[in-house]
Formats: sequence, structure tokens, C-alpha cells
Amino acid sequence: MIYPFLLYSPAIRHCPIFNDLEGDPYVADLSPESRLLAGRDARDQKGFQAVLEAEMARGGHRWGLAPYLERRDTLLADCPQMVAERRFIHLGLDVIVPLGSALHAPLDAVVETTGYEAGEGNYGGYVLLKHARRRFEPFFSFYGHLGRDQLPEVGKSIPAGEAFAAIGDFHENGNWFHHTHLQVITPEGLAAGYMTKGYCAEKDLARMNALCPSPIPLFIAANR
Repeated sequence: MIYPFLLYSPAIRHCPIFNDLEGDPYVADLSPESRLLAGRDARDQKGFQAVLEAEMARGGHRWGLAPYLERRDTLLADCPQMVAERRFIHLGLDVIVPLGSALHAPLDAVVETTGYEAGEGNYGGYVLLKHARRRFEPFFSFYGHLGRDQLPEVGKSIPAGEAFAAIGDFHENGNWFHHTHLQVITPEGLAAGYMTKGYCAEKDLARMNALCPSPIPLFIAANR
């Protein structure tokens, strides 16, 4: 089987990435039409965190999501490479949870890569998990904006459901609001450099299902 159809097999253990997510998620609009970003400095992420928390509290939300394949021209306007390459389309699912929240392996995994990408607007702490079992074709799940001091070692086996990292703060997560960028990457996508590319250009959209398919099934199926 290939991703995401393997997730429907009862023979494959599939666990939530975050435990105890209660209630409906707040859906954060980060598109150019977003009222959350209107009139704001996109790099003032501490200020944006305060706005986000106020919006979530107003609606009684304890966690949130920001969409896969959302256009983010405004948010990325200060990122020269993104602007030059017109890479504004989000290839991950942003899961918005409190600082320090533990991440758990959604499937049995081995740590393929882990590290720290320094610099404003980058990933900060990150982990790439490889999922490879006899019942399905190998693929990877990527997690960015993590705490620097709680990253696992490369080669470590992580059973489904086991904690492996935690949400990082501004100084260690690339200066972003508190969340993780969850991205599914195929072997072809990894070879094409999409571990370090969280966005694509509109001209590349037709290829994304083969390179970075939707991470929503990986996140949702175990949280129903």
C-alpha cells in the first residue's frame, strides 16, 4: 500500500501526534486575505502569538490548525528566496498547540534526520521520521519549529505513540508562533529537496501529490 491508504488498515498501528486535543480546532487563516495579518509586521511573531491566543480564547479553542496548500504571500513577503522563486504555497499542516507540547510518532518510525536550522523564518529544531514496514511503501514525516534541546538521535527507533520532541519557543523555532509544521514527503520528494522546502510555487502544484502529499490524513485519522 502507499500513503495515505495504509492508514485505513487495522493491521497498522496509527497514533495521534498530539495527545488530548480537546474540542474543535481554531482554523487560522494565514492567506493574503487574513484579518489576523492585516496591518501587522509578519516577522513580529510574539505579537502575532498574542493575537492568535486571544482569537482562540474568544472562541473557546484550545488548539488550532493552519491549512495545507494555503497561499501565504503576505506572511513570506520578507523572505527573499521565497519571493524570488514565487514559493508561497504551504506544503505542511501547521498544528497550533501550547509551547512545550510533546509530539508523538504517528506510526512506527526511525529517525532519519534531526537537527537545527538557525535563522529568522527557518525551521529551528526539526525531525524527519522514516516510516517503512512490510505492509506499505516507505515515506517520511517531517516536523519543524521544535525545541532544540529535546531532539532525538539519528537512527533511533520510535514506536507509534512514543514522544520524540516538543514544540519550541521563539528563540529556537525560527521565530515563529508556537506550532509544528507537519509535512509528508515521499522518497521522490526527499530526493528533490523537499525536506528543506516547506512551500512550493504554483507551477509545481501538479507534482505535489507525488512529492509532498497532504499530511491531513496522517494527522486526522488517529485524532477522530
